[in-house]
Amino acid sequence: MKYISFFSLLIANLLFSQTNYQTPFEKGNGNQTTTYAEMVEFYDNLAKNFSTISVESFGTDDNGEPIKVVIFNNSKDKNVPTILINNGIHPGEPDGIDATMMMMRDFATGKITVKNLQIVAVQAYNISGMLRRGKHSRANQNGPEEYGFRGNARNYDLNRDFIKNDTENAKAFQQIFQHFKPIYFIDNHVSNGADYQYLFTYISTNKERLGNKLGSYLNDKMQPEILETLEKKGILTTPYVNIHGDSPDEGFPTFMDSPRYATGYTTLFNTMGTVAETHMLKPYKDRVRATYENMISSINYASKNTKEIQKLMDESLKDYQPKMKYPIQWKLDSTKFKMIDFKGYEAGKKASLVSGKPRLFYDQNKPFNRKVKFYNQYIPTKEIAIPSYYVIPKSEKKVLEYLQRNDIAMKEIKQDSTIFAQQYKISDYKTVKNPYEGHYLHYDTQVSSENKNFQFRKGDFLVSTQQNGVKYLLETLEPEATDSFFNWNFFDAILGQKEYYSEYVFEDTAAELLKTNKNLRAAFEEEKKANIDFAKDGNAQLDWIYKHSEYYEGSVGLYPFYRIF
Repeated sequence: MKYISFFSLLIANLLFSQTNYQTPFEKGNGNQTTTYAEMVEFYDNLAKNFSTISVESFGTDDNGEPIKVVIFNNSKDKNVPTILINNGIHPGEPDGIDATMMMMRDFATGKITVKNLQIVAVQAYNISGMLRRGKHSRANQNGPEEYGFRGNARNYDLNRDFIKNDTENAKAFQQIFQHFKPIYFIDNHVSNGADYQYLFTYISTNKERLGNKLGSYLNDKMQPEILETLEKKGILTTPYVNIHGDSPDEGFPTFMDSPRYATGYTTLFNTMGTVAETHMLKPYKDRVRATYENMISSINYASKNTKEIQKLMDESLKDYQPKMKYPIQWKLDSTKFKMIDFKGYEAGKKASLVSGKPRLFYDQNKPFNRKVKFYNQYIPTKEIAIPSYYVIPKSEKKVLEYLQRNDIAMKEIKQDSTIFAQQYKISDYKTVKNPYEGHYLHYDTQVSSENKNFQFRKGDFLVSTQQNGVKYLLETLEPEATDSFFNWNFFDAILGQKEYYSEYVFEDTAAELLKTNKNLRAAFEEEKKANIDFAKDGNAQLDWIYKHSEYYEGSVGLYPFYRIF
């Protein structure tokens, strides 16, 4: 009899907890999302009343508000592996914010149990965007009734800022990531693009960039088992439909998440990750449920396979040793694809009621299930040999700050030294015509190199590539890499000439140089023969002689870092 009474008391307490800690989403009609103030209060109450819940702050949003993480840990060991969840990077896509509030409540009250793991969730990453609440900025989205805005206080899209770190938000995320060093990462979003039957789509960290061991494990084992669990719960799933303005009937490619994106950044430290993309046209309550179930299924899988995941993460570092090849540029292999079952809607064209011109539409009264091409393989188009060390001059304080924030080990050179090393020179690059996320981004960068003895000063830094952040070093310090520091304009000053000449003075100097330097004279005559426009342009000829003489400064385009093998 006492046992029954005690059991009844446990059930009563559980039911009380579920109702006493209801989220604003649950209290409404399934089409509301929490406000920032409600969310903060909710988590503070959980932390106050449950010993397994805590709240910590890391850095700030650009508006000065502290970025908070909520932590669930029911283990006496505070060093158990971590699953990291990011919410509200685009606050107009709030599914993850509401789903995580319910999930943390369910963990705290014992409705759901977690073993072998610590669950850490960013409450809302883009706080200033969340505070910019409205009804119309997500013009194509089916609920909730009000929501936040994509840009932060300075109008940055934070899901493009994981390498360049223009925002305080991005700096805070790196602090969070390096503090907890998660074994798996989930970034919660809502899709844009085509219409189809699926409620849940996903972007798994690109398998080629993740590496053979982890890439195969995530794409061939872990992700399929998680998706199977979701399908059993009635949640239709498919890879992220990376297509806009057309129908996916003819096939679509897997998304390449370069390091500017969240999962592109986390993979630089061998952390597998998934971007959850619920479908924008599905009801909000269904999207929140799918986001919740994906997190639970992912956590359950990681809980059962923690040791295997950690082992693979450690083993993956063996593939990034000095002198090995490392791809820094990729392209989609259009000759390779697999046929997948795709549940879509028939697409067609009809006259626009706005312009009268043909427009795309999807007929939800005509669902289909047919095979389509899924292009899921990328091939490298540029590779470099991994050096043993980089040398970072002490003058490059910004880069040194970035490396420190990302837990990169560095060794200070104790005295002036001569070291045989390799230095790049930027030989060519292109730049976008319009600013992209605060930068005139470079691309198609090309370099030449020179190997010789260089003088380094006391206080410069040696950075070994034999450490956990090797891929972060390669992707940021190799100028030809897609999201390198160079391509994000960190070193544009090296591209500018600082010393010049007056034509009327240098004319006599140039004539003397051609008279006394036979090799220069021969090269000059050859250039005139090969280039008709050059042969007609006196100013261009004078400038050519200047830039091929000892008077030219020679440092234009010289990359400030060095490689040692």
